Amino acid sequence: MPQSLSRVYLHLIFSTKDRYPYLGDSTLRGELHAYMAGVVQGLDCDPVEIGGVADHVHALIVHPRTRTIAEVLKEMKRVTTYWAKNRDDGMAKFKWQAGYGAFSVSQSNVAVVSEYIRDQEDHHRVTSFQEEYRMFLRKHAVEFDERYVWD
Repeated sequence: MPQSLSRVYLHLIFSTKDRYPYLGDSTLRGELHAYMAGVVQGLDCDPVEIGGVADHVHALIVHPRTRTIAEVLKEMKRVTTYWAKNRDDGMAKFKWQAGYGAFSVSQSNVAVVSEYIRDQEDHHRVTSFQEEYRMFLRKHAVEFDERYVWD
């Protein structure tokens, strides 16, 4: 077979440093999500859905076959941090957390995950980021040590 083909969906989740609500302004948040979609495209990924709330982001992407997950996340964070810090004086100390979650999504669940990302505002009226993230780790059978998950 001469071609290498793939279609791998990833649900990426990461927060701001110490879950500080840098993205509390919905206009800023919307601009960041749109900018992030462009960054993702520049990394040869297809952005499917990007959303979140004041302290974290969810991105559903089609992962490229030529980059590692770590490369994609590192560049997404690096470029959007630069953008945020230069967009607004109030964002001068903006940082993302060091870690991230990356979870596989089957083709049959893409619509469900997209809707989940679009409904973040409603979801987080009753669930904190930490509760949500723990739920994803457990659902995907990821072993973790609570001491090293948060920054």
